[in-house]
Amino acid sequence: MTIDAPRLGIEAIELYERPVRLRLPFRFGVVTLTECPQAFARVRVRGPDGRAAWGASAELMAPKWFDKNLQLSNEDNFRQLRTVLWTARDAYLSDSLPATAFGHFARHHHAHEDACVARGFNPLLANYGPALLDRAVLDAACRLNDMSFYDALQANLPGIDDSLPSFANLGMSALLRSLRPAASIEARHTVGLLDAITADDQAQRLDDGLPETLEEVVAAYGHRWFKLKVSGQRQHDIERLSHIAAVLDRRPEPYFASLDGNEQYATAQELLELTEAIRATPQLARLWSSIVFIEQPISRQHALETDLRHIRPGKPVIIDESDGVLDAFVQARACGYAGVSSKTCKGIYRSLLNTGRCIAWNRAQQDTRYFMSAEDLTTQAGLSVQQDLALVNLLGITHVERNGHHYVNGMAAQPPAEQDAFLQAHPDLYERRHGAVRLAIHSGRILCASLACVGYASGADPDFSAMQPLEAGGME
Repeated sequence: MTIDAPRLGIEAIELYERPVRLRLPFRFGVVTLTECPQAFARVRVRGPDGRAAWGASAELMAPKWFDKNLQLSNEDNFRQLRTVLWTARDAYLSDSLPATAFGHFARHHHAHEDACVARGFNPLLANYGPALLDRAVLDAACRLNDMSFYDALQANLPGIDDSLPSFANLGMSALLRSLRPAASIEARHTVGLLDAITADDQAQRLDDGLPETLEEVVAAYGHRWFKLKVSGQRQHDIERLSHIAAVLDRRPEPYFASLDGNEQYATAQELLELTEAIRATPQLARLWSSIVFIEQPISRQHALETDLRHIRPGKPVIIDESDGVLDAFVQARACGYAGVSSKTCKGIYRSLLNTGRCIAWNRAQQDTRYFMSAEDLTTQAGLSVQQDLALVNLLGITHVERNGHHYVNGMAAQPPAEQDAFLQAHPDLYERRHGAVRLAIHSGRILCASLACVGYASGADPDFSAMQPLEAGGME
């Protein structure tokens, strides 16, 4: 059923951060990540009956993804992300008039984006701030109304309407009523550009008891889905993909994969040369047949100026980093792209909007050409991974890239009481192994029925007292 969306006043916004250190270096695109901060937002809202509640959210502050300018250091990227968070906080606190959860997003979206662009920030970067605040507002709204995230969205508790033109004519309330979450989802394992495929590739081992090579990952977790990073160097990619295929092809049962270009190709012709080389390599025949889509191969500067309809890459191509403005997917569709990624760092309302578009476009064409993928930004155990899992699960996506559990040692850096709280609240999602609470993946699947709890997918709170206040952004 659909309910009248409550109008909420935002009374306080607190921003925190804590460091995250990776157990293995993660190479994607132009960066090798070894450590970075995780941001947290706490928002207190007051409902129309006078009651108040806190909501929270979390997201890694990944460098060289939102802005890949090589003239900027990782620290510069962190300052950018802090700045857009503080800018969003100031915007959301600047208007004391109550609004629906979606109304707060719609009220500030364009002005916040414009303010960030005036600072030299691109829209993808700008939307990181509202993405965290909107999740925290929705979490608080769910708690005020004693509802789970799933029930709240199905009833349109956020009040999603056409106050932003991009949401018009999609029948969002009917779409939300039709969504049905599952009790589990398949984990798509990321193979980064530095990841060892077999033990022979390792100069030295961590020997921390967790899987390190692709061989070990498959043996430990039983994945059927994989995300394979490619570098833009065709011969190197062919050799590395052949090495990967030699491991995956041992599986008697089917496996599936996506190729992630991370903007490493300047033109559609370079993409075509890669796919033609893959198809011309006999040892990659099974891997090629297992690939379901190619993610953002062309740099964002050119991706939406490139018409893919004039080439035949052989697989559907989606955008990720090009998904900067609300109507980017509309532009991408006109260029021949078939899909777009869902990432909570880009905003929950964007994911819902693009899901509505896929459904409407497919219905109009009586086809299933357009689709959403579920991608990771090294989401960490706790609020971040839970809120992302709940979103993509509600959208009906059956597999999701998960990499945070592999590159980071679970909740090992968190206080023991925080680890215990999350394990107790979500015993299907987590397990205690090798000295820490961590994401549980068995037979390639993540069980997530416990996410249907009151609030936005979390029955536990992080220990905010163990964090430091978010530093000032300092980017002018």
